[in-house]
Amino acid sequence: MSDHLLPVFLQLSVAILMAAGILFLSWILGLRTTRGRRPTDLSPYECGVPLFEEAGKRFSVKFYLVAMLFILFDVEVVFLYPWAVVYKEMLAKPEMRDVIFVSMLSFLGILFVGYIYALKKRAFDWKS
Repeated sequence: MSDHLLPVFLQLSVAILMAAGILFLSWILGLRTTRGRRPTDLSPYECGVPLFEEAGKRFSVKFYLVAMLFILFDVEVVFLYPWAVVYKEMLAKPEMRDVIFVSMLSFLGILFVGYIYALKKRAFDWKS
């Protein structure tokens, strides 16, 4: 195994072990706390007030559309950080100066077209 991949695999294995441990611990604690209780004790509102609506009500499609747009523009920021870190180093290389700048401009241009499309489709209007 390559020396530079060892920390990645180590971090990945620690993350998987922690996730499995937390799930197992919550399962064990959940079994222990549910013994001898009434079904109403496990409801989200234990104050005695009946629920107004069912917990599994449907959301509007607008909610999912806004969530997808948020993910789209959040991923944009994830790609901008490494580019900004490498950009200063690439300015020192004359042959790469234009390539890295044009590639980021094209990436931002595509995202800007998507943003204009979402504005024209009124995806950001909550009232409609």
